[in-house]
Amino acid sequence: MPVTTATTAIKLALMWTSLMFLYIYNDYFMLYMPEQIEGMAAGRLGPLGVATESVMVGVSLMLAIAALMIALSVLLPSQISRWLNVILGAAYTAIEVLTLTSPYLFYKIVVVLEIIITLGIIALAWRWPRESRR
Repeated sequence: MPVTTATTAIKLALMWTSLMFLYIYNDYFMLYMPEQIEGMAAGRLGPLGVATESVMVGVSLMLAIAALMIALSVLLPSQISRWLNVILGAAYTAIEVLTLTSPYLFYKIVVVLEIIITLGIIALAWRWPRESRR
């Protein structure tokens, strides 16, 4: 199958979808770890500290942007999608590297998978076929 704008965009959307599933499940499984629920009930958001309105807005935007990239990768013009995927892929890779400090092995394994996916997003977007970019 020749690599086209459509196939590249769909592959990127699928990668963002996989990334979102990994985010959701890793955060869900963290709830089973000691003192997580108590921390949430006390208004703490892990290493981010107190769950203030601005912290929650920031976390919500971070997750919303990644979720929106599923659709935006396909719906935006290819040149815009390409650069948005490269930039956001790099930003999310940096965020994920910062979360490798978790003491839990299962969490680190999933974060490494997230990093592999975001690096794949960058690589795929970077190699977007030139003849199909407009």
